[in-house]
Amino acid sequence: MSDTTHDGRATVPARRGRLVTRLADRFVHRIAPARAWLRVLGTIALVGVFLTWGVVFAVGAESMYVLSRYVGQQQADAMAVGSVLLTFVGAAVLLARHRRPVLVAGLTGALAIVTLVVAGAANGYELAIAATLFAVAVARTPRTTWAVATAVVVPVLVAARVAPRVALVGALAAGDGPDETDPVSRFHLPGLLGEALPPSWVVTVLPVVVLALLGIAFGTLVRTARLRTAALAEAAAARAAEEEQRARVTDATERARVAREMHDVIAHSITVMVALGGGAAAALDRSPDQARRALDELVDTGRGALEDVRRILGVLHAGPDAGRDGRQDAAQGPAAEDASGEDASSGAVPMAPQPGVEDLARLVDRFRTAGLPVRTTGLAVAGLDALDATLQLAVYRIVQESLTNTLRHAPGTAGVEVAVRRRDDAVEVVVTDHGPGTEVAPSPGSGRGVVGMTGRAAAFGGTLEAGPHGPGWRVRAVLPQPADVMAGTAAHAAAPTTEGEA
Repeated sequence: MSDTTHDGRATVPARRGRLVTRLADRFVHRIAPARAWLRVLGTIALVGVFLTWGVVFAVGAESMYVLSRYVGQQQADAMAVGSVLLTFVGAAVLLARHRRPVLVAGLTGALAIVTLVVAGAANGYELAIAATLFAVAVARTPRTTWAVATAVVVPVLVAARVAPRVALVGALAAGDGPDETDPVSRFHLPGLLGEALPPSWVVTVLPVVVLALLGIAFGTLVRTARLRTAALAEAAAARAAEEEQRARVTDATERARVAREMHDVIAHSITVMVALGGGAAAALDRSPDQARRALDELVDTGRGALEDVRRILGVLHAGPDAGRDGRQDAAQGPAAEDASGEDASSGAVPMAPQPGVEDLARLVDRFRTAGLPVRTTGLAVAGLDALDATLQLAVYRIVQESLTNTLRHAPGTAGVEVAVRRRDDAVEVVVTDHGPGTEVAPSPGSGRGVVGMTGRAAAFGGTLEAGPHGPGWRVRAVLPQPADVMAGTAAHAAAPTTEGEA
């Protein structure tokens, strides 16, 4: 089903799809600045919490554990100062975690190891490691994230096991004394594991491992959500591009259809008018009545051509709501008229029904008046008027174009045969002329007429053959029609087979 009407406008679903796409784009453009501000606020909050955590634990270690009793006051002060300085360095490094997540994660792990050696505790680097691994998980694949996490966390765990001050500060944090040989802390692991990993190590690394896992988990969730959003945006962009391409194709198809209709109308009318004008000029002195009839026919032809052009353009520019009340395509039958006979879309353009098989006799008479000796077969067969309106229009246009080409390229021909035959599943149209009766200057033409007729036949899945036939030219079109429709027309068929030449 097409996403556009015959005049190139988008249908309701297509317009809704484009509206959703525009709203999504507008939402993305509005949410991007908000996301940037959220990132800035998050960075400020993270750095503030990290600084507070690091400074409080560095300075408060003396009051919490009375470190000076074990290492002396001077050493305890040096541990506090060193930890505070490392905290400020870590805060500066965290500011770049979104631009260089892997590098910042490595630097944060190194600073955490130095802090363990200097202060005997992580002092806020648990949070810093979790934040950097969160940034890595958001920006990198899971495989890269876990590789970076392993490279960062494992050295920290090893440093926490071998750093001498961790044994002191960690034991005090676990509730044990540094000189106790048989700790009873709740952080004591059972069996051989407890002998290899003392409570001082467990209490130091447990926050590091837990927060690192949480950072990776939340980062992975954010990355998944962003990838899903990006996929939806990409799909929306692809749909918009597809709709735009479809609209361009529809516009091109519509232009070709209108060009074909305009060519059929204008080329036929001008050719007939030129022939009628020439005939009237030649007969003006010797047969005024015949010249008058030719001039009257010329005026009627011009008026009909003007109405056809107005009808085509009127349907082309019809409003988008016209179709709801019965608007039809120019190739699909009569257009709506108001009570005064004027076009409902403009109020001024006459919208007569499109020609069909019942107009073929009038068409042939016009060419006869223009000088073509036309003999017809099958035009008066009953039942042809029951054919689909688009098929009737195609038959009419093919006959019209064929006779127009004969009038233009075979003047003075000895005869033209027009035959319309019904088959069981198709309608056959054959137009044959006997060649020009006078010398004709070479005129290859634009080829649009044959192309247009071929397109009309192809629209029904049919074929069209146009080429030399004996001394003249023949056009043969076969237009398939569903068997049930053909059976209906055959039931109304009448007897005539041949109509006399005028």
